[in-house]
Amino acid sequence: MMFPIITFPYVSRVLGVTNLGKYNFSYSVVSYFLLIAALGINTYAIREGAKYRDNKRLLNEFASQVFSINVVSTILAYLLLLLTVITFGELHSYSVCIAVFSIQIIFTTIGTEWIYSIYENYAYITWRSILFKIISIILLFLFVHKSSDYIIYAGITVFASVGSNVWNFIYARTFTHIVFTFRMKIREHIKPIFVIFASSIAIMIYVNSDVTILGIMKDAYVVGIYSVSAKIYTILKTILSAALIVTVPRLSLFYGQKRFKEFTETASSVFNLLVLLVFPAVVGLIFISRNVVLLISGVNFVRATSSLQLLSMAAIFSIFAWFYSDCILIPAKMENIVLISTIISAVVNLVLNFLLIPYFSENASAFATIIAEMVNMFITIKYGRNIVTINGFKRNLYSVIFASIFVAISCYIVNLLSLIPFWSIVVSVILSSITYFGVLIICKNKLVITYINERIFRNK
Repeated sequence: MMFPIITFPYVSRVLGVTNLGKYNFSYSVVSYFLLIAALGINTYAIREGAKYRDNKRLLNEFASQVFSINVVSTILAYLLLLLTVITFGELHSYSVCIAVFSIQIIFTTIGTEWIYSIYENYAYITWRSILFKIISIILLFLFVHKSSDYIIYAGITVFASVGSNVWNFIYARTFTHIVFTFRMKIREHIKPIFVIFASSIAIMIYVNSDVTILGIMKDAYVVGIYSVSAKIYTILKTILSAALIVTVPRLSLFYGQKRFKEFTETASSVFNLLVLLVFPAVVGLIFISRNVVLLISGVNFVRATSSLQLLSMAAIFSIFAWFYSDCILIPAKMENIVLISTIISAVVNLVLNFLLIPYFSENASAFATIIAEMVNMFITIKYGRNIVTINGFKRNLYSVIFASIFVAISCYIVNLLSLIPFWSIVVSVILSSITYFGVLIICKNKLVITYINERIFRNK
């Protein structure tokens, strides 16, 4: 997450709107073929390979079979990518950037990162990732200085992502011996792999279709504008959903051990905390979005303000859909509902993009995201409510919505002062935070009052 926060303000200013659009469109095209090459093998290999990790002979056989299937799918992905670029004339001007990004396909296969996950060697994965991202940041500032350097930036991005994968393959021999084999036992492996692959396709369409369709139906300039709002939206979601990531294992444990009371209490606490954080964050971002765009990407990207405001609204639906899918349905082993919901949302997103982009450009993609996220949320809530009832939700929601009105008023007043973007954002955040939590205290919001009693008065 720190990598884009550090690099994106520099990159967007140096590359400019059009070349940033070319970069993002090229990546969106390659991402589909990266998915074809991956074929859901990473998830499948981790899940099944863990069964054999104490038996080196069986793991060697399994790893070689899965790796060989991955090699075949990688070759197929490259052939399909080449055919696509040759067939569609619109892609010819992006061919060099697409070629650079396509290096990721082979190196992801060679990387066999699933081996390290099977052995839970997360420290190696983390430190290796940090090291190559630090090197990439240095390379970025050394070699990317003008708008035409977007190809170089694509190469640096690939290096940051898969630069260590050759070493991964060599070092993996400490755990297992992987060789290419024609005895792949395809019938045994292919069905579960394709189930995971289907889910991955739905998610990929859901996440990437807006950029791809914008690039095809509009141009690189529009993609560049939308890339800024989409990047800020992604960062917002990542920050707000941090509580979910650390809570999922605990909820899975409680549900698996049939400790339903603790499951309900934990789920209720997390949900109410999200309500407390998401609404003011979204309201605040809507009002300061112009200054955020100016601060991060500069005046050339100011058109991204409207799409960012729309995407900010989508964050509300996205976070709560994520809560019900990852924290409720998946621990309850209802992945099929999550898959169906994702597919329906992806189709809605795809259809709305095709219908609206010709008329409303990047704002159409943002609006399509709102509707798709809303559909996803309603479906996951419909089934999630059968598993858990959130305690104290309504009272918490009413006080949060009321307090969020004061966030809007605070940000609006600060905008009238015409401060430079940085100070406008700082003052808006400080003033709106004071008024927001002040109103919650007056309204006797249970979460806030409990926190004050436990963390402040208890220490005195």
